[in-house]
Amino acid sequence: RAMARMSQCMNPVYGAGGRCEYKLRAADGGQNSLAAAPPGPPSHPPMSELKRTPLRDFHAAHGARLVDFAGWEMPVQYRSILEEHKAVRRAAGLFDVSHMGEVDVHGPEAGKFLNHLVTNDVAKLFPGRVLYSPMCYANGGVVDDLLVYMRGSEDYFLCINAGNIDRDLAWIREQAARFAVTVTDRSADYALVAVQGPRAAQIVQSLTGAKLGLVKYYHFVEGTVAGVHCLVSRTGYTGEDGFELYHAAGDAAALAESLLAAGAPLGLELVGLGARDSLRLEAGYPLYGHELTPEISPLTAGLGWTVKLDKGADFIGRAALAAEREKGASHKVVFFKTGDRRIVRAETPVLGPEGATVGRVLSGTLSPMLNEAIGSALVTTAAAANPLAVDIRGTKINLLPVKPPFVELKKR
Repeated sequence: RAMARMSQCMNPVYGAGGRCEYKLRAADGGQNSLAAAPPGPPSHPPMSELKRTPLRDFHAAHGARLVDFAGWEMPVQYRSILEEHKAVRRAAGLFDVSHMGEVDVHGPEAGKFLNHLVTNDVAKLFPGRVLYSPMCYANGGVVDDLLVYMRGSEDYFLCINAGNIDRDLAWIREQAARFAVTVTDRSADYALVAVQGPRAAQIVQSLTGAKLGLVKYYHFVEGTVAGVHCLVSRTGYTGEDGFELYHAAGDAAALAESLLAAGAPLGLELVGLGARDSLRLEAGYPLYGHELTPEISPLTAGLGWTVKLDKGADFIGRAALAAEREKGASHKVVFFKTGDRRIVRAETPVLGPEGATVGRVLSGTLSPMLNEAIGSALVTTAAAANPLAVDIRGTKINLLPVKPPFVELKKR
């Protein structure tokens, strides 16, 4: 499983020839040509005030369409979201995810603290192992979902969502106050790129002496890639095999160019956040702010496997989640396809058999591989087993239940 690692919804709009654009503010200060915003005061800061990753100029030089994404100037696409998506499924894609946050947790009680902080079982980690977990409030709602890396018995490393960095840090530090740990924000020190797809391992292996075949899914090693020291993590957010490479911010451009040069003959393409979102939804992965929120618990979201009530340590939200598991959740996150290309937008009401509203859409996009609309919805548990539908401009569209992933993915 991969973590929900984008913190803002993007609404795709498909134009002539299947080209996909997104309703986000363009880096030239204008609006996307296929999704012009209505007149009125801007809801985003000026582009000059946006944060930039170390690869911003790399993106511009390679023709990226840069947009305001959760306060960051990021590439939403390069050539075509549809083609970038397909490249990842068929060969490989290179992503910049340097906007993610990184946090060091050190100290004699680091493991004990993290096992109190998150719902999954940190005690099962060993050096070189990665853990995905939600981090909850006392009421069982989700603060964020994150990755926990164990480097040593007193040395852990967290990767948190870009849009939640300040809030997460404040929460983590508040909870850490009674433990013998030090929490350090390392977000500005790191860049992060991901190589994902069936040929990802071949591409990265060509640039490193590390034996990547020995690195299992959700494990990591440290080594050099194209001469750059990296934490090489076999993780990702696409459902494909691949690696995420954490490295010093100053080395980002050189590493990206080396990866692109090595991968291009094998079909590697640069991929923006637009395809990253459609890839994660096709794989059935949650996105914070959509399938996971302060109001949607991990159990409601279908992530019960991440909630270890019997791990032998009390954790924040345990009592509320235990009660929810015992009584059953009132709502449930479900995934669907439609057999139709019309995209079902987030917040669209979901209707039951009698036409009553029984929930709302959480995420929706067009699957480039299926060529039909897919999405997720939050509905009442009672309604989840019944036929569901939405109304799109007066047309009833049935929601066909799907157990993700939506496409066949290689077992790891």
